Amino acid sequence: MIELKNVSFTRDNKKIIDNINLQLDDKKFYCLTGPNGSGKSTLAKLIVGIEKPDSGNIYLNGIDITNKTIDERANMGIGFAFQQPVRFKGITVFDLLKFAVNKNISRHDACNYLSKVGLCALEYVDREVNNSLSGGELKRIEIATVIARNPSVAIFDEPEAGIDLWSFQNLNNVFKKLDSINKGVTLVISHQEKILEIADEIILLEKGKVTKIGKKDSILNTLFPNSKCCQKVKYE
Repeated sequence: MIELKNVSFTRDNKKIIDNINLQLDDKKFYCLTGPNGSGKSTLAKLIVGIEKPDSGNIYLNGIDITNKTIDERANMGIGFAFQQPVRFKGITVFDLLKFAVNKNISRHDACNYLSKVGLCALEYVDREVNNSLSGGELKRIEIATVIARNPSVAIFDEPEAGIDLWSFQNLNNVFKKLDSINKGVTLVISHQEKILEIADEIILLEKGKVTKIGKKDSILNTLFPNSKCCQKVKYE
């Protein structure tokens, strides 16, 4: 469980996160959505430890982690997938998976993790994590590293950004599987209706404040009136 109490964050004299109180429970799949610039990615970075709140506290399973480092939080079970995955020249997918779990794993284990995200393991396990991989491939490899770590809190920042329709459809299937097996908290930042539809609860963030939180049906009806297909929320 992750809990934020009176959390605020300011950058360049602008309040990005404004006194947020939020509780994310285990065995639930949450989607965080809202207009561009509403503070979604910043909120994720505060939970992960990339940013530190100006005020308020963040708790993981009742333990105050507000002043914990990124590494300390990762060791406590918080996993994060960036909106733009990092490329590592000279490092193979197998190396990256071993680094993610922080222990020696077999090639068989690595292949199992890759298979879970819809990649043909034998084609990818020895490839370098470099520019030869597409955006969709990188996204799925990064998600595989998060799954491999089996975190108690898994956060994905706009996993659909920059990928093609085929990769998006496969990515959505990955999250459906993740939702069925995850015993901790899953939080996905997204604008996409098809991802929001998987959520147990949707959190709407506007101008740094949580304006709505609830079951997907009630929130989706507000965001996508009469919509029957996957599309982006038209905030712009």
